[in-house]
Amino acid sequence: MEERELEIRRNDAEHRFETEVEGETAVLVYQLREGEIDLQHTVVPPAIERRGVGSALVRAALEHARAEELRVIPSCPFVQAYLERHPEQRP
Repeated sequence: MEERELEIRRNDAEHRFETEVEGETAVLVYQLREGEIDLQHTVVPPAIERRGVGSALVRAALEHARAEELRVIPSCPFVQAYLERHPEQRP
C-alpha cells in the first residue's frame, strides 16, 4: 500500500486523526491545550498493521502541529518511537 493512497482526516469532534483501510479504522488520539498538542494513543487494527498506517497518522499530526505552530507532547509510545527514528520530523 502506498502512503499517498491514505486519506488522513482530522476529526475534531472525537479528537483524533483517522484513516480507513479495507474497512478498518486506524486512529491517533490527541488532546489540544493552549499552544500544544498531546499525541496520546495510536490504534491500528491487526488486519492493517505493518503497512505504514500508524506512521502516516503520526506524520499527518506532526504536519498539523507545524502548520498551527503547536508544541508536540508525544505521550504515545508509538509516537515517541517514530520521533526517535525520524528526529527531522519533529516540529
